Amino acid sequence: MVLELTIPKLACADCVATVTKVVQGLDPAAQVSGDPKTKRVTIETGVAGERIRAALEQAGYGAV
Repeated sequence: MVLELTIPKLACADCVATVTKVVQGLDPAAQVSGDPKTKRVTIETGVAGERIRAALEQAGYGAV
């Protein structure tokens, strides 16, 4: 499954690294790429989108 999310608080490369760590905490094989300029993140994962969004919300990176 591929998720494309907008994360308003995605401000820098460290934010992308944090989002990657959160996602890979649920799915170690997940592929995550993000662009702080556009606030967009693409996630390739086998985990349900609701779980990903909930984990990001808990980490302070609410996704739209």
